[in-house]
Amino acid sequence: MNYSAKVMDHFSNPRNVGEITDANGVGEVGNPTCGDIMKMYLKIENNIIEDVKFKTFGCGAAIATSSIATEMIKGKTIDDALKLTNKAVVEALDGLPPVKVHCSVLAEQAVKSALADYYRRQGVDPEPLVGKLVEDCHDCCENGGCHA
Repeated sequence: MNYSAKVMDHFSNPRNVGEITDANGVGEVGNPTCGDIMKMYLKIENNIIEDVKFKTFGCGAAIATSSIATEMIKGKTIDDALKLTNKAVVEALDGLPPVKVHCSVLAEQAVKSALADYYRRQGVDPEPLVGKLVEDCHDCCENGGCHA
């Protein structure tokens, strides 16, 4: 499987790995079919994502998409982070093999899950702001797509 230099760089040297102990938004998403799990931690102050960290259990593409997603939202407003799409993640990595695109979907969902948690902690219903979160990305992994 051919990966771009950016994917290999973010896999070999992932950015923003770890936990934020006083995070005010934490989201976890997983794909039970292929076993990828992403946990995203956000520290939000005055509507700005001051810090973001992640922990990912999964393949190289899952780690790379988590890493680039954190770079794409760090220092940005919540509104900007909500606009993050899996397509933008794939483009930022100079592409992913088709069987690995589901990893970018997980990265987008992890960010949205953490933002939804942030809103819940503020006493705000997240669904009108964040949208409905996909709990299971089974369709992404059909036909042996995940780790084939």
